[in-house]
Amino acid sequence: MNKIALLGTGLIGTFYTMSLLGQRRKDKIHVVCSVPEDSAREFAQKWNIPKYTSSMKEAIEDPEIDIVVVGLPNFLHKEAILMACKAKKSILCTKPLALNASEAKEILDAVEDAGLFNGYLEDLVYTPKTLKAIELVNGGALGRILWTRSREAHPGPHSAWFWDKKLSGGGALVDMGCHCIEIGRNFVGKDIKPVEVMCWAETQVKPIEAEDHAIALIKYESGAISQVEVSWNFRGGMDLRDEVSGTEGTIRLDHWLRTGFEVFTTGKTDNYVAEKAESDNGWLFPVGDEVHSLGYPDMFTDMLDSFDQGKKPRETFYDGYVVNAIMDACYKSAETRKWEPVELSDWRGKEGVSANVDLIDFDDLHFLIKREKMPDGNTKLMLKEKSTGKIIQKIITL
Repeated sequence: MNKIALLGTGLIGTFYTMSLLGQRRKDKIHVVCSVPEDSAREFAQKWNIPKYTSSMKEAIEDPEIDIVVVGLPNFLHKEAILMACKAKKSILCTKPLALNASEAKEILDAVEDAGLFNGYLEDLVYTPKTLKAIELVNGGALGRILWTRSREAHPGPHSAWFWDKKLSGGGALVDMGCHCIEIGRNFVGKDIKPVEVMCWAETQVKPIEAEDHAIALIKYESGAISQVEVSWNFRGGMDLRDEVSGTEGTIRLDHWLRTGFEVFTTGKTDNYVAEKAESDNGWLFPVGDEVHSLGYPDMFTDMLDSFDQGKKPRETFYDGYVVNAIMDACYKSAETRKWEPVELSDWRGKEGVSANVDLIDFDDLHFLIKREKMPDGNTKLMLKEKSTGKIIQKIITL
């Protein structure tokens, strides 16, 4: 049994606790840390956690602790992780890893220099639908990946620090773009280098300094493009969708608003519906099991099994560093209005991946562009002559 120090009792801390304590897990939260101490005490009492404290140092240095789980605001990640490194404790950290790529690299170097197990808690990579989709992609069901799209949009986060650019490192892009970027990397291939970014980011509605809406295109060395869409201005709940398209197929995922669970109510019960739901009446779209739908149990299973087995989990601090580097390029592009390079001082994937178009032979003289069944039952072919490059069409009759 591993004993865990949980840092943070916000919404993410609650979801983490529900996952860690659910399904009769052998690993236990031994101490919880939050400020003020009353929050830690109430949280510990609610979840039957033996110890609580308002001192991060006390929680991390508890001699019984095996793993530190960082569920704190973004600006506290570095302090907590460096403190855990000093205490020689293994570390799991929520997204994003850091405020920027420079800070993320410092964190990555610290944990690796200390030889510590580390896991990047990117839950949306671990949703049941996403894991199945990644399995299909890795198995070749979609052929060569050409394009991905990941969208997360809702009315805005729950805690005040999210809205303060100095504490969060940014707005909707940092809050949710980190999810979308890493989902895209898993589909394109995490060993494929992200090379450049084009991003639009603006403050459209909220009276804040950070962006409340952003759209980005991330180009990979293979030629694949990942499209990221995030917003704190979306009305109607939380829109959580992913798509991936390849030469041989397409996958579309809807995680939240269209799950096959629809309810109409007059709203007299005043009950909780789902995360980011804006209304408790009319047509509603509850989520049967939020924790599982968001990937937390599978994420912690991977993290803790990997820890026990002495291997790396699916998501590590290195992944968090790459995501931070991509987000830095996004912010730079939003300012310059140009394609900006992704600057990675430490790249551990493939080099020199070809982005060439696949040429499919139709016969000795032609390449095949497209084959299509027509309404009259005939088949129309689009072909390219190998010798001249001329595009021609050919009809194959019944």
